[in-house]
Amino acid sequence: MIIRCPCWWPTRGYAAGQPSEPQTAADTSLATDAGHQRVELAGRVRRPGGGRKRQRDLDPGLVPTLEALVDPDTRGDPESPLRWTSKSTRELAEALTAAGHPVSDDTVGRLLREQGYTLQRTRKTLEGAQHPDRNAQFRYLNEQAKAQLAVGEPVVSVDCKKKELVGQFANGGAEWQPTGWPERVLVHDFPDPKLGSEAKAIPYGVYDLGANTGWVSVGVDHDTSSFAVQTLRRWWQQIGRVAYPNATRLLVSADAGGSNDYRRRLWKTELGRLAAEAGLEITVCHFPPGTSKWNKIEHRLFSAISVNWRGRPLVSHQVIVELIGATTTRTGLTVHAELDRGRYPLGVKVSDEELAAVPLRRHEWHGEWNYTVLPAAA
Repeated sequence: MIIRCPCWWPTRGYAAGQPSEPQTAADTSLATDAGHQRVELAGRVRRPGGGRKRQRDLDPGLVPTLEALVDPDTRGDPESPLRWTSKSTRELAEALTAAGHPVSDDTVGRLLREQGYTLQRTRKTLEGAQHPDRNAQFRYLNEQAKAQLAVGEPVVSVDCKKKELVGQFANGGAEWQPTGWPERVLVHDFPDPKLGSEAKAIPYGVYDLGANTGWVSVGVDHDTSSFAVQTLRRWWQQIGRVAYPNATRLLVSADAGGSNDYRRRLWKTELGRLAAEAGLEITVCHFPPGTSKWNKIEHRLFSAISVNWRGRPLVSHQVIVELIGATTTRTGLTVHAELDRGRYPLGVKVSDEELAAVPLRRHEWHGEWNYTVLPAAA
């Protein structure tokens, strides 16, 4: 009996000299010399185990060697072939071939996926040295905020967003554009000399936890304590006192560095002036050092702004203000933004006498982080 190759099926009514045509698997049959009898086959034709063997089966040492190359534990091994190079599939394939396991980069990618590996970016989770009272300060700040909100007093989170270059510069992210027509931006991120001191934008924000609203002043000079408190002042004058007409206290949560650093004298003297002007007790609770990313404004306001202007060059201060002001979220966030062209010089000195004149009351719990500025005469 002559059996044709299983890759090509005999045709219906096969006879010598007649052209053959392919059939479907449902019509699979084999022809014999005796009367061209049809023998229907059920199930698979190839025997189990037939066909080309997988590389990992032909080379049992392939997968263990691959895992040794990509295992995080080998990062400290100076003898690892890829200790100081990229671990792309091409590099891994070359290292495996050199180790006696010839393989292609496509096979390496497939083996990595089978072993549960994926391409992953670094994740910012390590906060460095932590203060022993880190968690206790979080609880203290939370208790202060809950107490304020429970009686209808305002609670805000403040911070300065990353400074941005103004001009036709690249901005992270992608935006819908016609195919083949991406937004053209400059190759190098050098400040535009024509703009001089206004070649950058400094967004300082105030986020109202109770109202889920934001205020951002876009500065053009320097990120100083005077600029930070002026932003808080503008928020209070234009939004805060309207939203909270009966307020007597204001709770401000801030990180432990930058222009609102708890060690800055200018920050406290400026808060003293604001408290006197507004007639408010201003309580400030700072996050412990190294924990600024836990500040509500970071992921309630600043992250939404970054999403809204992704992939767009920030070509002018007005564009920046408009993009910030158009920021919204599904949870109902609204943002008001204004340009602040005020001058806030660096190096302003505050004397011991000026600091002592600030009516500041330290809390019993970490008075350096938690304090209240009273509305006494400035």
